[in-house]
Amino acid sequence: MNKRHHSIWFKLLIIILSLQSIHAQDKSKADSLEQVYLTKNLSLTEQLDVLSALAQSSPDPEKSLLYSEKLIAFAKSQNSDSSLVDGLLQKGNALTLKGDLSLALQSYFEGVELVEDMNDLPRLGLFYVAIAGAYSVMDNQSNTVLYYRKGIEVLKNSDNQRAYASAIENLGDEYSLYMGKPDSALYYFEQSGKIFKKLDYKLGLAYNLGNKGLAYAQMERQEEAETNITQAIKMLEELGDYYAISIYLTYMSDIYLEKEDYEGAVSYAENSLKLAQKYSLKDQIADAYLKLSELNEYKGDFKSSFNNYKNYVAYRDSVKNVSVSREISKIRELIEKDKELGISRQEERNQRNIAIGIGVGLFLIGLLAFGLYRRTLFISRTKKIIEAERNRSDELLLNILPEQTAIELKNFGSVEAKKYESASVLFSDFKGYTNYAEDLSPEMLVKSISFYFSEFDDIIEKYGLEKIKTIGDAYMCAGGLPFPDNNHAKKITLAAQEMIDFVTSARNDVSKAYANFEIRIGINSGPVVAGVVGSKKFAYDIWGDTVNVASRMESTSNVGRINIGESTYQLIKDDFDCDYRGEFEVKNRGKMKMYFVNSFLNEV
Repeated sequence: MNKRHHSIWFKLLIIILSLQSIHAQDKSKADSLEQVYLTKNLSLTEQLDVLSALAQSSPDPEKSLLYSEKLIAFAKSQNSDSSLVDGLLQKGNALTLKGDLSLALQSYFEGVELVEDMNDLPRLGLFYVAIAGAYSVMDNQSNTVLYYRKGIEVLKNSDNQRAYASAIENLGDEYSLYMGKPDSALYYFEQSGKIFKKLDYKLGLAYNLGNKGLAYAQMERQEEAETNITQAIKMLEELGDYYAISIYLTYMSDIYLEKEDYEGAVSYAENSLKLAQKYSLKDQIADAYLKLSELNEYKGDFKSSFNNYKNYVAYRDSVKNVSVSREISKIRELIEKDKELGISRQEERNQRNIAIGIGVGLFLIGLLAFGLYRRTLFISRTKKIIEAERNRSDELLLNILPEQTAIELKNFGSVEAKKYESASVLFSDFKGYTNYAEDLSPEMLVKSISFYFSEFDDIIEKYGLEKIKTIGDAYMCAGGLPFPDNNHAKKITLAAQEMIDFVTSARNDVSKAYANFEIRIGINSGPVVAGVVGSKKFAYDIWGDTVNVASRMESTSNVGRINIGESTYQLIKDDFDCDYRGEFEVKNRGKMKMYFVNSFLNEV
């Protein structure tokens, strides 16, 4: 069992608990609410409230999904946007716990569009955190970090400080367990831990201690790691959260195996097994046996590996296990009856035959388990290859298209064009690049342009902008899409300033002979249409008069300057010092007012 397998439950539990007003593990409350829904004559408002509570409180993801879909349908019929948002969030949570991550993201992004229209920032933050959790399970680290940070920024000043702290906690978890940066993780854990302590949120504090322990373990600070893990386990025992304890122990086993401390890894796996057996946690008993089997295989102890794997199969396939046990019990009952009636020599032979039959049956079961063991090893290796290829194709798709557009394309095979009433478009171009490129070798040409555009990519990602395309030495990006953003003009102008600063710095660096260019930039703001063109090689693009004017702003700019139109100026004039240039003739547009951007007036 790798970390990602059990992290679906482990990671999402603390997120979902922070997003919900009702404890997700409280089965008695869920049963009571279900009885109310099925038997009571409720008003329309009461039905919405009870459905929302059921979607939140059901510990079974299937039931949570059922009631969230009922809530969504009922909310639509009653035109209740607030309840519809709740339904979409809970549907996404249920789908994530089930492992249907593409459908979960589709539900989350639909909710994002609604809460943005409602201008409900606290709930927008909750959706961002949930989206980050889904991306984390998908191993998409760049989007995971992006959406946790978006959620943290939105939730920072909200009333839901539990969700805010949980988002920080899980961002730290991402840095620790999946990005190999435990020192960065501890920084976030310190922040979240202070908030959990202030809120007296014991479950959050327990996870915080455990996560710190895992970070310390990665840093080989064993004493601090075990102290924190021990404290976490003690708190979780008081809270009755034994599932999480077993998972923490298995995580420790993974970490010690990565450090090639085989004995330490086995010790933690055995402790996880003992705890799971003590509290009859069948899933975790199975996982612990599987972990021990993997550890034995790693050490070359194939006999122990096979025995532990047989135990794993027994707990995993409980239905088959019960059936075999019943058949053996029936045979034993027959033997006991024979004893009571007095066993003749013939009957003794029958008894031996029965015993032989049992032995043969058990031998066949062992062969079956061994076959399953070999088959599972093969499937496990094959699944890793398939998973790696799927992740690679997903990453390639996300490099070409915005994440929401990529998800829509994967789910429906096409992407519906969308109009954005307010967006900002940036064009940049290098002075004299075409003539200079004629004298460059192909290798140096690619190196030169890649040097600049790679940095531009990092800059626009920093400000949450969307790269549209490059044509030769021209670079085009946009703000305010695919997610609407009221600060798109401000962010794209800040990005433009950093692009110019980078180009200037590179030009002054004598060690970079291939970076000797000057840049001009143009920006324009207004409505655009965005969509995907092509059926073979997909391309995300934007169209409209706003785009055409932005291109003209670049061509009429000066080197080292940012030239903007009137529409952009009106959006940023309070944040930037700008010089009015006057009215200039623009092809096919007549005269237009233009401004040069000088400097940013305020702190970011």
